[in-house]
Amino acid sequence: QVRLVESGGGLVQAGGSLRLSCADSGSIVNFFAMGWYRQAPGKSRESVAGIYPGGSTNYADSVKGRFTISRDNANHTVYLQMNSLKPEDTAVYYCNTFPTPFNSWGKGTLVTVSS
Repeated sequence: QVRLVESGGGLVQAGGSLRLSCADSGSIVNFFAMGWYRQAPGKSRESVAGIYPGGSTNYADSVKGRFTISRDNANHTVYLQMNSLKPEDTAVYYCNTFPTPFNSWGKGTLVTVSS
Protein backbone atom coordinates (compact mmCIF):
# COMPACT_ATOMS: atom_id res chain seq x y z
CA GLN A 1 0.00 0.00 0.00
CA VAL A 2 1.30 3.40 -0.99
CA ARG A 3 1.64 5.76 1.92
CA LEU A 4 2.99 9.25 1.48
CA VAL A 5 3.33 11.53 4.51
CA GLU A 6 3.77 15.25 4.03
CA SER A 7 5.31 17.55 6.65
CA GLY A 8 6.98 20.91 7.07
CA GLY A 9 4.07 23.26 6.65
CA GLY A 10 3.34 26.16 8.96
CA LEU A 11 2.62 29.85 9.28
CA VAL A 12 5.09 32.21 7.65
CA GLN A 13 5.12 35.86 6.68
CA ALA A 14 5.16 36.92 3.07
CA GLY A 15 8.69 36.74 1.72
CA GLY A 16 9.61 33.91 4.03
CA SER A 17 10.63 30.33 3.30
CA LEU A 18 9.54 26.82 4.16
CA ARG A 19 10.80 23.38 3.23
CA LEU A 20 8.25 20.63 2.79
CA SER A 21 9.08 16.94 2.99
CA CYS A 22 7.27 13.92 1.61
CA ALA A 23 8.23 10.59 3.14
CA ASP A 24 7.40 7.40 1.30
CA SER A 25 6.80 4.24 3.34
CA GLY A 26 7.41 2.13 0.25
CA SER A 27 9.74 2.85 -2.61
CA ILE A 28 7.65 4.62 -5.21
CA VAL A 29 9.78 7.73 -4.83
CA ASN A 30 12.70 5.82 -6.30
CA PHE A 31 10.88 4.62 -9.39
CA PHE A 32 8.21 7.17 -10.26
CA ALA A 33 8.16 10.81 -11.20
CA MET A 34 6.96 12.63 -8.08
CA GLY A 35 5.19 15.90 -7.68
CA TRP A 36 3.86 18.43 -5.25
CA TYR A 37 0.28 19.60 -5.51
CA ARG A 38 -1.71 22.15 -3.55
CA GLN A 39 -5.32 22.98 -2.83
CA ALA A 40 -6.27 26.44 -1.67
CA PRO A 41 -9.58 27.07 0.13
CA GLY A 42 -12.45 26.97 -2.32
CA LYS A 43 -10.22 25.98 -5.24
CA SER A 44 -9.36 22.80 -7.09
CA ARG A 45 -6.15 20.92 -6.44
CA GLU A 46 -3.36 22.00 -8.78
CA SER A 47 0.07 20.76 -9.72
CA VAL A 48 2.95 22.85 -8.34
CA ALA A 49 6.13 20.98 -9.28
CA GLY A 50 7.33 17.62 -10.50
CA ILE A 51 10.62 15.74 -10.64
CA TYR A 52 11.42 12.80 -12.88
CA PRO A 53 13.65 9.85 -11.97
CA GLY A 54 16.45 11.31 -14.07
CA GLY A 55 16.28 14.58 -12.17
CA SER A 56 14.54 16.83 -14.67
CA THR A 57 11.95 19.12 -13.16
CA ASN A 58 8.75 20.88 -14.07
CA TYR A 59 7.15 23.89 -12.36
CA ALA A 60 3.89 25.74 -12.53
CA ASP A 61 4.38 29.26 -13.85
CA SER A 62 3.16 30.70 -10.56
CA VAL A 63 6.09 29.21 -8.61
CA LYS A 64 8.93 29.26 -11.13
CA GLY A 65 12.04 30.85 -9.68
CA ARG A 66 10.70 30.59 -6.13
CA PHE A 67 10.16 26.87 -5.50
CA THR A 68 12.62 24.02 -5.94
CA ILE A 69 11.71 20.35 -5.93
CA SER A 70 14.29 17.69 -5.13
CA ARG A 71 14.44 14.03 -4.20
CA ASP A 72 16.56 11.83 -1.95
CA ASN A 73 16.19 8.28 -3.19
CA ALA A 74 18.29 6.84 -0.37
CA ASN A 75 15.78 8.16 2.14
CA HIS A 76 12.68 7.77 -0.05
CA THR A 77 11.89 11.46 0.37
CA VAL A 78 10.84 14.30 -1.89
CA TYR A 79 11.32 17.92 -0.86
CA LEU A 80 9.86 21.25 -1.87
CA GLN A 81 11.91 24.30 -0.97
CA MET A 82 9.65 27.35 -1.07
CA ASN A 83 11.18 30.81 -1.04
CA SER A 84 9.71 34.29 -1.43
CA LEU A 85 6.36 32.99 -0.30
CA LYS A 86 3.24 34.96 -1.14
CA PRO A 87 -0.20 34.99 0.48
CA GLU A 88 -1.57 33.28 -2.63
CA ASP A 89 0.67 30.30 -1.87
CA THR A 90 -1.56 29.54 1.12
CA ALA A 91 -2.91 26.02 0.65
CA VAL A 92 -2.71 22.43 1.78
CA TYR A 93 0.25 20.84 0.00
CA TYR A 94 0.31 17.19 -1.04
CA CYS A 95 2.79 14.93 -2.76
CA ASN A 96 1.94 12.17 -5.18
CA THR A 97 3.13 10.65 -8.43
CA PHE A 98 3.49 13.08 -11.32
CA PRO A 99 2.01 14.13 -13.67
CA THR A 100 -0.76 11.60 -13.03
CA PRO A 101 -1.33 11.16 -9.31
CA PHE A 102 -2.47 7.95 -7.69
CA ASN A 103 -6.07 8.00 -6.46
CA SER A 104 -4.83 7.76 -2.88
CA TRP A 105 -3.74 11.02 -1.20
CA GLY A 106 -2.02 11.71 2.08
CA LYS A 107 -3.31 14.20 4.63
CA GLY A 108 -1.17 16.98 3.26
CA THR A 109 0.56 19.78 5.14
CA LEU A 110 -0.92 23.24 5.59
CA VAL A 111 1.04 26.28 4.48
CA THR A 112 -0.28 29.66 5.56
CA VAL A 113 1.39 32.83 4.31
CA SER A 114 0.40 36.03 6.05
CA SER A 115 0.64 39.42 4.37
